[in-house]
Amino acid sequence: MVRLTGLAALAIAVMPRFADATPMAPTPVEIVAAAPSGAWQTIPAGELMLLDLAGGPAGTPRRVTIQLAPGFAPEHVANIRRLVAARSFERTAVARVQDDYVVQWGDATQPPPPGLALHPPAEYQRALRGLAITALAAPDAYAPALGFALGWPVGYDRAAGTVWLAHCYGMVGVGRDMPPDTGSGAELYAVIGQAPRQLDRNIALVGRIIGGIDILDTLPRGTAALGFYAQAGQRTPILRVRLASDLPPAGRPSWQVMLTASPSFAAYVAARANRRDPFYVRPAGGVDLCNVPVPVRRAP
Repeated sequence: MVRLTGLAALAIAVMPRFADATPMAPTPVEIVAAAPSGAWQTIPAGELMLLDLAGGPAGTPRRVTIQLAPGFAPEHVANIRRLVAARSFERTAVARVQDDYVVQWGDATQPPPPGLALHPPAEYQRALRGLAITALAAPDAYAPALGFALGWPVGYDRAAGTVWLAHCYGMVGVGRDMPPDTGSGAELYAVIGQAPRQLDRNIALVGRIIGGIDILDTLPRGTAALGFYAQAGQRTPILRVRLASDLPPAGRPSWQVMLTASPSFAAYVAARANRRDPFYVRPAGGVDLCNVPVPVRRAP
């Protein structure tokens, strides 16, 4: 006889209580799966960064896919594209994995490629003017208001006229030294733990992981200070980094992001805030910005 344990057993135990109840509202996963084609937008190939790491089965690479955010950090993204074109990242490795915090790769001490801006502007926030915001009605400790802009999670301040990306799980930022340094993009990090929102408006966020976050999140933790690896041999080599636009059209991966102004996204947010499927005893009645990851998918 099969013995059910954990959540599986709990789900079976709870289900009879709802056997005669009114059908429950769809789950967030069901809403995303049912979203029509008009609720999705294809991410431009020039905004997809493909990071191939060593360590896959039989020597195959492990791919991490990053969506870049030129709408929020255009100068830093331009630098990253120069670094990719010069194959600068391919001479580096994942050097830091700090538990419940970040994974970091790259090397700012390498000679910069031609045209690299060593001190780009501090792209920690941008003007709100002209930018459509899908507001999230939730209080926040780090921003006067929350929402989504251009498909990204943001904080914003209407009085100041500014908006900025939030350090949610999977977001990618630029490593930097003490101010006034802003980082060139030669060192990047991805958030792999509880959202460190205190970093918002202090570091340039340039994108997010949309595929392969599990690869980064399960790398061995570094044992030296701040999660750096104590020995060079512990680092995970970067085999290749390309933009999807550098590949032949037939070989390009294609990804889509849900439009945050769509009815499907509104239903998704409502479901994240008020789960009414059988497992839940009572809805939360609210949701944190970083607990509403904007849905992405491989293009069908």
